[in-house]
Amino acid sequence: MLEHEAILLDERRWDEWLALYTADCEFWMPAWKSDGTLTADPTRELSHFYYGSRAGLEDRIYRIRSNRSPASMPLPRTTHIVSGVRVLDAGDRLRLRASWACHVFFPRSEESHAFFGLYEHDLVSSSSGGWLIARKRIVLQNDYIPTMLDIFCV
Repeated sequence: MLEHEAILLDERRWDEWLALYTADCEFWMPAWKSDGTLTADPTRELSHFYYGSRAGLEDRIYRIRSNRSPASMPLPRTTHIVSGVRVLDAGDRLRLRASWACHVFFPRSEESHAFFGLYEHDLVSSSSGGWLIARKRIVLQNDYIPTMLDIFCV
């Protein structure tokens, strides 16, 4: 599932990527409060980005597609690498943790950057028998961001 999500992002298959998420999903990348401490409340503390539902993700994809996001044009080229996927909990939700890296090439500046960190995914079973992402928390380990960072870069 996590590798499939990464491929969809790399191939810019936005509709299929959005379909992986529940309507009430949470998509969050907290900021570092201090060395070793992340922010804990996306409604009260700084986050790199936070979407409290799939509607927020859909809006972001709409702006990318409609060229209403000049900072994202032309779109960077990405390659996501997901590894070390572990099951943390298999109760009513399947909670996964994984390591990730994303290599990003920015055509406008002709620069490449690598971002890396940890993922936490909460998956719920769907009516079709598959899994949907109810929560994705992204920890960015190298949080010095030399340029624009967007949802498709992490």
